[in-house]
Amino acid sequence: MKIQTLLWTVLATLAVSAETRTINMLPGENWWGVDNNFGRAMPFNAKSDFSCDLRMDNYAHQSLSLLVSDKGRAVWCAEPVGVKISGGVVRFESDCGEIVLKEDAGRNLAEAFRYASKTWFPPTGEEPELLYFAAPQYNTWIELTYHQNEKDILAYAQSMLDHGFPAGVFMIDDTWQHGYGTWEFDSRRFSDPKGMMDKLHAMGYKVLLWMAPFVSMDTPEYRRIQFAKNPNDVKGWPTKGGFLMQSTKKGWGGVPPAARVEWWNGVSALLDFTHPNAVAWFTEQLERLRRDYGADGFKFDGGSVAFYSGTRGLEGSSRKTYAHDPSVSPAAQSALYGQFALKYKGSEYRNGFGFAGKPVIMRLHDKAHSWEALQRLVPDMLAAGFVGCPFICPDMVGGGAWSAFLPGAPFSEELFVRSAQVQALSPMMQFSASPWRYLNDANQKIVRDVVALRQRFAPKFVELAKRAAKDGEPIMRNLEYAYPGLGYAEVKDEFLMGEDLLVAPVVEAGVATRKVVIPPGTWTADDGQVYVGPKTVEIATPLARLPHFVRGEELRK
Repeated sequence: MKIQTLLWTVLATLAVSAETRTINMLPGENWWGVDNNFGRAMPFNAKSDFSCDLRMDNYAHQSLSLLVSDKGRAVWCAEPVGVKISGGVVRFESDCGEIVLKEDAGRNLAEAFRYASKTWFPPTGEEPELLYFAAPQYNTWIELTYHQNEKDILAYAQSMLDHGFPAGVFMIDDTWQHGYGTWEFDSRRFSDPKGMMDKLHAMGYKVLLWMAPFVSMDTPEYRRIQFAKNPNDVKGWPTKGGFLMQSTKKGWGGVPPAARVEWWNGVSALLDFTHPNAVAWFTEQLERLRRDYGADGFKFDGGSVAFYSGTRGLEGSSRKTYAHDPSVSPAAQSALYGQFALKYKGSEYRNGFGFAGKPVIMRLHDKAHSWEALQRLVPDMLAAGFVGCPFICPDMVGGGAWSAFLPGAPFSEELFVRSAQVQALSPMMQFSASPWRYLNDANQKIVRDVVALRQRFAPKFVELAKRAAKDGEPIMRNLEYAYPGLGYAEVKDEFLMGEDLLVAPVVEAGVATRKVVIPPGTWTADDGQVYVGPKTVEIATPLARLPHFVRGEELRK
């Protein structure tokens, strides 16, 4: 299938008119889905007062116009919707897509989700990059921030191996490049980028480069893209330039200016993926990085629905696409960027609408170095499963806020350790801050021990990823999904990996014990204690302990 044909398949359907649908909740009914940014607000029920608009934002996470309930019901729309839940009523509002309510999708939450997955977003069957599940991943952001450079990147990569961590996916973060849109290693800080990449590969890493759809203004690349008057001005392109999101304002010489988009690094132009030249130009940049330097993939950042909707820009919502088509919604534009990223297997992605069933590695949005942020990890990752994204990665161990790791900033070794424990037995684990730079010897050992624990379970996690690629079910599951009807809907601080590993991490400061809901069956705890559920027990939680429980002889070995 030609690339442009593939891209246009994600655009909004023109034939369906706007629609609104309200669903009255059943007594005791609980719902999950829509966007995993709101994991802590789930389940949605008669007590909930919630609203979001996927047409204008995906809230820096993964979204899908789907809700599934523990009464076996499902509501779905192929297009982004506005959602309001209040007074026991669910309201879906669509601009251009049919809203479907399936009253008998199943008898419980799991059956409703399986029906939704099979019917509306069946998995492709293609496996994601399995190294993400077989070993921790590493990111240079916290250590180097806006000072990425060859010498320190190599030293950071080697230090992980020297401290006993296994090689895995390795991400070189923002500012490796000369500028946004100038996707070339900055020669001032990288004297031999190909040699650096070769050394990282020799260490056993697969290397990703940070990437975003932004183009800095007042640069040669911007002028080349925006103001080309004939095909010869832009090498090899079949039509004129101007493949950035356009403002509706008039510009110099009658050329519409690019829409100015505010994002975390300033103000930039934004690639318009409805334009074939944007796809061709971006492809050329990335293929060159793979060909000349051996990049294994990319960390695709940006691309939020909000950037395309105009809610994050200096012109408000007054912007247009190359297609000049109102059916090309902001969510569809974001999806086009994600569709582009699918060409590069093994890459990581964060923003997007409608990636359910795809073999995409997703991550949560950056989390602060705080207990409140830590408490979001489990429910947000659980919610990712209900928007069809089972291949979910939490943020960096200790949080992705680099300012928390500056000298003199408030920093908690306990929080860092507990963060590592939450991630150790989740689908993926990502380090950025080096534990030996911030922790005492005892706490460094705890972190090394949880990495070793993860490696013991890694073969199981790889198998779970393979299975999810075929059946679309979450890898990381809440108890209500696995044990319906037992009152587990509100359990948000423990989770199952598959069917046989129950994890109950500590996410509060200074607690010496915690309660754990033990589901039906015989479970052996990490300390050797055997529990027969269903029951709730209180266990000791010293800092060195990551409470987890296994069922079945295979995982006990």
